[in-house]
Amino acid sequence: MKIVFFSSKPYEQAFFDEANKKFGFELVYFAHHLSRHTNLKSLSADAVCVFVNDTLDHDVLLALQQQNIRLVVLRCAGFNNVDLSAAEKLGIKVVRVPAYSPYAVAEHTVGLMLSLNRKIHRAYSRVREGNFSLEGLLGFDMHGRTAGVIGTGRIGSLVVRILSGMGCRVLAYDPRKNDECVQSGADYVSLPELYAQSDMISLHCPLDCNTHHLINAEALAQMKDGVMLINTSRGAVIDAAILAPGLKSGKIGYLGLDVYEQEGDLFFEDLSNDIIQDDVFERLVTFPNVLITGHQGYFTVDALRNIAQTSLANARAIEQGQICENELTTTVLRGTCQ
Repeated sequence: MKIVFFSSKPYEQAFFDEANKKFGFELVYFAHHLSRHTNLKSLSADAVCVFVNDTLDHDVLLALQQQNIRLVVLRCAGFNNVDLSAAEKLGIKVVRVPAYSPYAVAEHTVGLMLSLNRKIHRAYSRVREGNFSLEGLLGFDMHGRTAGVIGTGRIGSLVVRILSGMGCRVLAYDPRKNDECVQSGADYVSLPELYAQSDMISLHCPLDCNTHHLINAEALAQMKDGVMLINTSRGAVIDAAILAPGLKSGKIGYLGLDVYEQEGDLFFEDLSNDIIQDDVFERLVTFPNVLITGHQGYFTVDALRNIAQTSLANARAIEQGQICENELTTTVLRGTCQ
């Protein structure tokens, strides 16, 4: 099987090449995104392997089908960038990596919280300049504070466990209650109650039409003044337009983002010599109480190794006509509105 990769980076190629010693596929790597603007007419492959900022709408999937490609390998957990209904109608199978390392994202989430609270990112810069003043670096004890966790799947439940271990009171919201979170001490409440009581709110929900702009102006108005808001799930769960006004008014006291609504034109690229055209993003990075990482939460050796191994194992299962537990079909959309 020949698999063509899009949005590929050298650091992940090394892991895929190592994992492929077991499978023996032909792997071809492209750095550019897959979208309707991609020229696929001369693409010769059996499958494509894509990431979070590749677009697989009906037009792209049709173009893939016309090139006799019948398999899309997602090397990520989220699938909001794939039209599963179109894929099914076109006879294209879609597989994903549902759990590469929930620990990586959960630990990164808490790292953002700690850095924002204790101003570690600002202290780092000061000390390098010989400034050892503590003025402006005052934090608070997270022990005893109330943390709200929205979405309590694999990642969210680990965040609940970590925060509970730090002595936080944890409130949780999810349409499906996770018994592990209850055992860790979390109380499930309504969203308005979580908004009203939480000193810190962390988002760990998938992106669909129920969660798109879940955090909007109305939701923000229900939160405590000075709330800490953390998003390591999907960028569009937060309406980016509300963030700068929320920061200016003091409603948002701390903002930590590993994802961003318009990240497709920014993240995973070196734009240090370019003029970034996203005015909302450029405004956000001027605030001293904002910490943004470029979709780095998953980025550990363990996660990359698991992503490569699972992605290629998924492809082998489909190639051999076996049942693949990581295959996505329209049945996974039941109960959602994607």
